[in-house]
Order: sequence, then C-alpha cells, then structure tokens
Amino acid sequence: MLMTSTVKKLVTYPFMAVSLMGLVNYSAIAQTHKPQVPRVLSSSTISQPTQVIDEKTALNLVWKLPQVQRKAKTIERLSKGAIRVAAAVDRHPTLEEPYYTVQVFENHVEYTDTIYWFRVLSPSGDIQVLDILQGEYVSLEKWKPN
Repeated sequence: MLMTSTVKKLVTYPFMAVSLMGLVNYSAIAQTHKPQVPRVLSSSTISQPTQVIDEKTALNLVWKLPQVQRKAKTIERLSKGAIRVAAAVDRHPTLEEPYYTVQVFENHVEYTDTIYWFRVLSPSGDIQVLDILQGEYVSLEKWKPN
C-alpha cells in the first residue's frame, strides 16, 4: 500500500506541476499579445478628426494632383509612351512621423528615376512636397514645380 501511494505521488505530482506551468505560461502569453491601444496625451492635442487615412487614399491624393498628372502626361508624350510615370508609398505613418511618404517616379525598364517626393499627413490628408533646392517639405501653395 505504501508503495502504491509513493508511485502515485511520483506520477501525479510532476503531471500537476507541468499542467500548472502550462497554465501560467498561457496566461503570460495571452497578456503579452493584447492589442495595443493608442494613447491620447491630452484633449488639447487633438485638432484633427480621428479618422486615419489609409495607404490607398494617400496614394490617390498625390496621384490626382494636377501637377503630377501634367508631369506624367508630358513625360509619356515626350518619350512616345516608352517611359511611364508611377507612384508608390515609400513609408507609412508612425507616432514620430505621422505621414505617408509617396514617391512619384519615371518607371524605366531597368531602373526608376524619382520625380517628386510627397508627404501626406495623417489623419488630415494635407499634402507637402519636397523642395529639393531648399531640402525641406513645403505646402502645395508654396510649391513651384518646373
């Protein structure tokens, strides 16, 4: 009888310990994989609507600019259709940089040539363009494309 009780302890206790460790680990994993909720620093910092624009919207806002369309048509006309102009999102918004960076470029067969760099601010959708002479982003109103 004593032997049966000892054998039972030798088998049962390790099984119980492993089961408890599994539950503790599962609980810890579940805690670390909770979705992150953005923090609001203060109500005075909110000046724009909270709706965030997506990548497709940012790209379309840039692509539909009259200056971009004019440049695309000019390049395609002068190259007799050999060179196409395209746009792509290069970077997505972060907490430190709340904007999409959009590149407009000539799409050659073996390489690309950048024409313009834009920032589309999120959530407002305001657009800024890189002034390569000044080395800084400016508003569309101040931009004088060639």
